[in-house]
This record gives sequence, structure tokens and C-alpha cells, in this order.
Amino acid sequence: MGELCRSTIFFSDQHLCYADILPPSQVRARIEVAVLNFLKALSSNSPSISDLSLISRNSSNSRVSRGLLTGDSWIFLSHSFCTRSLTRENSAKSFIRVWKVMEMCYQILVQEKRVTQRELYYKLLCDSPDYFTSQLQVNRTIQDLVALLRCSRYSLGIMASSRGAIAGRLLLQEPDKEVVDCSTCGSSGYAISGDLELLEKLTMETDARYIIMVEKHAIFQRLAEDRVFNQIPCILITAKGFPDIATRFLLHRMCRMFPNLPVLGLVDWNPAGLAILCTFKFGSIGMGLEAYRYACNVKWLGLRKDDINQLIPEECLVPLKPRDLQIAKSLMSSEILQDSYKEEVAAMVQSGRRAEIEALYCHGYDYLVKFLATKIVQANYL
Repeated sequence: MGELCRSTIFFSDQHLCYADILPPSQVRARIEVAVLNFLKALSSNSPSISDLSLISRNSSNSRVSRGLLTGDSWIFLSHSFCTRSLTRENSAKSFIRVWKVMEMCYQILVQEKRVTQRELYYKLLCDSPDYFTSQLQVNRTIQDLVALLRCSRYSLGIMASSRGAIAGRLLLQEPDKEVVDCSTCGSSGYAISGDLELLEKLTMETDARYIIMVEKHAIFQRLAEDRVFNQIPCILITAKGFPDIATRFLLHRMCRMFPNLPVLGLVDWNPAGLAILCTFKFGSIGMGLEAYRYACNVKWLGLRKDDINQLIPEECLVPLKPRDLQIAKSLMSSEILQDSYKEEVAAMVQSGRRAEIEALYCHGYDYLVKFLATKIVQANYL
């Protein structure tokens, strides 16, 4: 993962905390030091169970970093700590979970294997059912361990479980494999691997002029089936909903390899759609120690309020859900969100309505390509 390691030279802010990308031997060494420190405190003249000090992953510890030359922005975490303690009732189980996951990761690294979060969940469910009852607990504990050891999730032997796909004017080649032409992969596209090391080793060539990030798989399939990339020289990429790490990683890598290609986001006009775009664009607080490795400067192509007012019939709008309003509140309070985006969120809340990309089909199934072409020619994106 040399390219990512070298990229840290661009993040010299003294307040920035990040998770290192390390070889297995160094991760095992960090785990061994954590165990030795715990045993040292336990066997001292005044025995005690030491707390686990973790980089805090909440909004009060998040900061915004903006590139001096590019204008790109991303989320990072600062040097504020929280603890997991065995002696406090509200965090005792969390304390034990960290050690359980640390033990499991150590075994994975010794065996030179990689597992997905889902595989890890079922293993922990069998071995420690009193402490792990949901996938969410495992996911949060993994992030606790990242915050404790300051090494990336991938370095811990945990592999991304990818849902993403890519299509269009891109030639890909895995090491020792044949070249894949993503324009010939059909409506389902080329499945993005969850192996980040493999994704970094991909050889890529393109004559595209745009990268279009599509929120929904159904829209991706429609565009790929209509071969939009023959009319608009572009690469299509989707995470089929909320972005997974592998899809974000590949998009970030394409941005580095093809820095002159603008990345344009096509999402539903609702708070959840904008939240998905912002995760690609800025990263997330929950993964703030690694966010900058996956963030890329996505521009908001659509849907936006002008599209709704001009193109979407009233009967195609549906009421916002309570969850939409919760996401909208979070977006409006975000320090990183630009004013033009907040104006869009305010318009959503004020109208009480949302619109899906599929609402454009009221103009015909082939209208979506025309819509994209018009917006791109006019450079109508934020």
C-alpha cells in the first residue's frame, strides 16, 4: 500500500490524527505492547486495571481540513480522547469487546488471513455470545481498536465487503490477469473487489472526461444498459446505496490517477442522498482516522431543487420520513457542509417532500441520459 503511505506527506497538520497502514508484524507488535502494558499495570505494587484510551470519534473532536491548492475538504479527528473502562458499568462490556476483537485480529494476522466484518461477527458470536449480539457492536469495536492502536482496519486483517460496481470507458487489469474493458461488462458492470491491496495494484487506463458516481444500482444499470458512456465519455461507479470502503477507495484512487476528471454525483433529492454524496466527498466522523484516504472532491450534479421545480411533477414527490428529518438536522449542523448544500437541505425540509431519480422517467425512459448530458454541458453542478 505504498501509494497510500506516501500520501500522508500531504497531511502534516499537527492536530491531525490518523490510522497508519502497517505490515502485519508491526500491528502484532502494537497489540503485544498493549497487552504488556495491561499486564504491567496489573502486576505492579499497586495493581490496577488500566483504562483503554481511544481517539474520540464524535463531532466535538472532528475538524475540517481544506487543501491549500485544490480546495478539497475532508474530515479528520483531533487529539481528544475517550476511555473504555472495566470499572465503569456503562463501558465495562465495551472494554472487554475491544480485547476480544484484538485477540481475534492477532490470530488473523498470525495466520496471514483476511476476514470481512461479517465473518468476524459470526466468529465472535460463537466464541463470546455474552458480549457480541449484533453486527453493529462488532463494527463499533473494530473502530475502537483502530482508535486505540492507530492502525487502519485493513492493517488489522479486516477486509472490506464490497457491494460496488463500475462500468464505462475504463480498462482494468489485475496483476497477471487479462485486461477488462468495463464498457463491455453489461448492465451489472464490473464487480469491485473488497481487497484494497488488489485495488491498489490495478492498472487503469481511460479516455473518459468525467466520472459519474451514481447512488442507486437500478439507475447505474439503466445508464449502463443505455451505454451512456458512448454519448458522454464517462466512467460510472456505484456503491449501491451507502458507500462501502472498497468503492470509496477505488474512486479515490481514480481521482489520484486521473486528476483532471471531474467526479459528478447523481443522488436522490433527499437528505439521505446528500449524506451519501458527502460521505464520498468528505469522509465520515466514524472513520475519521482514515477518512482522508477515501475522500474525493465529488460535485453535486443532481437531483437538486432547480431540477425538482423544473422537471418533476408534484405527484412524483413523496413526503419526507422522520429519518430524513434526522439526517437533515445533522447535515445542517455540519461545519463542513457548504452554504449551497445547506440551502438545498433547507428547501427539502421546507417543502416536506423528497424526489427519487426515477421520477425523471415521467419524461420517458431515455430522458435520464439527456438530463445528464444537458447538466454536464452547462457545467451545472455544485
